[in-house]
Amino acid sequence: MNDMQNLGLSSSRGNAKIVYFLFLASLVFGITAIIGIVMAYMNQQDVESWLKTHYQYQIRTFWIGILFAFIASILMFVGIGYIMYLVLVIWMIVRCVKGLKAIDAKQPVVDLKRWGF
Repeated sequence: MNDMQNLGLSSSRGNAKIVYFLFLASLVFGITAIIGIVMAYMNQQDVESWLKTHYQYQIRTFWIGILFAFIASILMFVGIGYIMYLVLVIWMIVRCVKGLKAIDAKQPVVDLKRWGF
């Protein structure tokens, strides 16, 4: 039974890592973020509490990123949207790297409600 639990835990950890990598790949390919958010919603149930924080963090990262991308798209007409997109890319990279480091250390994400890094 213990071996089965370890397999499930490593599989859940692996799935959370895949979501982070899909978010990073979305900076180039775009569509992979949608695959990542679906995986995050599907996998957030029945996992340990520290791992659940990663899925919540990924879900918040996706929706906040969509909001900022929408605002940046509107503001491209006045030029500041391009700067916002650059900030959005940096923000996404930092959040994903922070999450990946925490997963490798088997630690929860701290400050889930935070919009920043």
